[in-house]
Amino acid sequence: MKKYHLKSSDSFKPSIDYSSDLNPEQLEAVTSDDGAALVIAGAGSGKTRVVTYRVAYLIEKGVDPSRIMLLTFTNKASREMLQRVELLIKGESRKVWGGTFHSIGNMILRKYGKAIDLAPDFTILDREDSKDLIESSVAEMKLRKDKMFPKANVLINVISYATGTERSVIEEIEENYAHLFVYCDEIEKVKNRYEAKKREMKLVDFDDLLFLWKKLLVDVPAIREKLSEKFLHMLVDEYQDTNRIQSEIVDLMTSKHNNIMVVGDDSQAIYSFRGACFDNIIEFPDRYHNARTFKLTTNYRSTDEILGLANESIAFNSRQFPKTLNALNRKGPLPALVPLKNTGQQAEFISQRILDLVDEGLPMKEIAILYRSHFQSMDLQMELTRRRIPYEVRSGMRFFEQAHIKDVVSYLRAILNPMDEISWTRILKLTPGIGGVTARKIWDMVKSSVRPVETIMSKEILNVIPKRGIENWAAFRENFSGLEEDNVQSSPSETIRLVLKNGYDSYLQGTFENYDERKEDIEQLANYSNNFKSTGEFLSDLALLTNIQSEDI
Repeated sequence: MKKYHLKSSDSFKPSIDYSSDLNPEQLEAVTSDDGAALVIAGAGSGKTRVVTYRVAYLIEKGVDPSRIMLLTFTNKASREMLQRVELLIKGESRKVWGGTFHSIGNMILRKYGKAIDLAPDFTILDREDSKDLIESSVAEMKLRKDKMFPKANVLINVISYATGTERSVIEEIEENYAHLFVYCDEIEKVKNRYEAKKREMKLVDFDDLLFLWKKLLVDVPAIREKLSEKFLHMLVDEYQDTNRIQSEIVDLMTSKHNNIMVVGDDSQAIYSFRGACFDNIIEFPDRYHNARTFKLTTNYRSTDEILGLANESIAFNSRQFPKTLNALNRKGPLPALVPLKNTGQQAEFISQRILDLVDEGLPMKEIAILYRSHFQSMDLQMELTRRRIPYEVRSGMRFFEQAHIKDVVSYLRAILNPMDEISWTRILKLTPGIGGVTARKIWDMVKSSVRPVETIMSKEILNVIPKRGIENWAAFRENFSGLEEDNVQSSPSETIRLVLKNGYDSYLQGTFENYDERKEDIEQLANYSNNFKSTGEFLSDLALLTNIQSEDI
């Protein structure tokens, strides 16, 4: 085995036995010389340990702790790392600048923000505050006249991702929100109004903390020089998850000394949908030409058999830092690859396997099921429920408890049974301008009718519709009439798709930021309904299953 030794120095007498505490790969990274360094830390390879010991090593070498900056993705991670440093070298870590990009940006902007006309007593908006300010901007511009204009929670996502990726609103919409393209000009105006209102009120949102930090460094060279001189060493955790602005901030902050260590794993880069830029880690050696790359490949969590499968899978990545993870003397059973015809058969197999494992004495609390996307859990949840296998969903709500699924099911129930008050009330309240009170008034006019659908579609209903809802009510009547006309002898899956076609798809687009995921959920619901001959049979099955779910299984 290759041995590593601390570099000799008459003045450097560490209190920590780095050679004993770290494995050879970790030791080489922790004790590396100044300059740029990229640490590719495979899963379970001791990434946190490397960052912690690197900070301790720098301090023991004589680096002033106040000249070290540690950037993490959660304040909890920063606190835990610095607490570990404190345990290694008592009382020396308190001056380290540790925190998230946003928390460090906040501190820097309060001290230096005047240089870019930002008052030091600015207020930070949380997400709900930002949504309220967006809604206020939309109201001032009178854009709510268009019933399908996207809601504030959708708009804030568009604006936030555009800022984080340094793209225009139009570019962001083209890339990720194509269904909103018709509103490009209006959304751009909303963004401009939102930015103006923030300036007027001395407000900044979370995206501003990064955008303005970078602006400060770019627009005010004297402050950039001062900050890059002050911080002699910078460390960045989870570098594969940084977005474009964060990476540029790091480059600017280290422009003087070039002492930057970024730690991450290109194989764990899964947050591009949130704006993370994969190029940041892949192209790091190109931006820092003298950067050294260290690889941590000893896995302390898993077995050789599982890692073998992971290594083979990762080998197909087209852009990567090649590495092979190895378990630390741990053996286990081989992973099983089970080919099945469809998701229904897959759900049956998993459920039966769970029951077999329980019969073998394995506690249910030690069994977990992983899936790539939440919509893929539908068949599985249905099968687990049928077999009365208790489960807890960690990826969100149970499938049939989600708002968009309950909406679509309510449409089906109202079509099948026009006297279903609960379903009608839910559907009516989806129409902008129709709240609970108005929905109740409408139903009071309908409940004694022999033909409730005709009554709802009649002009008399306009007497209880508030002015703000008149235009939207006309659209509702048109959509529901179309749904009834198209629904003659339709299968349940066809009916579900007709609900989407006749208005609900537009509602999804304008209401939810994760439109694509919710539409996929509804598509999965339609696929599942193909197992039934009629809408009535389908709804009866759902009612029985959801009743079982409610029994606290």
